[in-house]
Amino acid sequence: MQKTDLSGMPCPIARSLDKVGEWWSILILRECTYGETRFDAIQKNLGIAPNMLTRRLNDLVESGLLERRQYCEKPPRYEYVLTDTGRDFRPVLLALLAWGNKHFTPEGRAIVLQDLVSGEEVLPVLMDPATGLVIDRMRHAVVAGPAAKESTRNRMKRSAELRAAAEAAAAALINAAAAQPA
Repeated sequence: MQKTDLSGMPCPIARSLDKVGEWWSILILRECTYGETRFDAIQKNLGIAPNMLTRRLNDLVESGLLERRQYCEKPPRYEYVLTDTGRDFRPVLLALLAWGNKHFTPEGRAIVLQDLVSGEEVLPVLMDPATGLVIDRMRHAVVAGPAAKESTRNRMKRSAELRAAAEAAAAALINAAAAQPA
């Protein structure tokens, strides 16, 4: 199956998915984030076919998320180490972890994020470092950036209109419920 090239799209989400938008790639990055660097260990942990793992590792190296380093000369053996770009993917993995734990673990959470000092479980959140405020849908919105083309500006304008309409409808429902006699 031929992969669709998303690298030319103006959306940074699409461009990011062009690099990691295949589940094996994300799981390989998870393994590397957990500290696994060797082909055999990654293959064993994922249960992935060797040819598929080779292909995905090559893609991640080519995309600049992993670096291939030789650790044995005879026979030649390589490990796969996260680059700065690969390490910057960790918050995405932590967001997927929290989302998965919240919505897709009826049997209970098998993996959690822990504060190593207090030992307490923590939930990752997105925060604006300038204000210290947690990013939420009521205060923060995705908008067109300085490099946006007209089509993106129009899409983001439409998004703002839809958001405003949804907020007005929600407010009307709340007002109608408050007006009902008890």
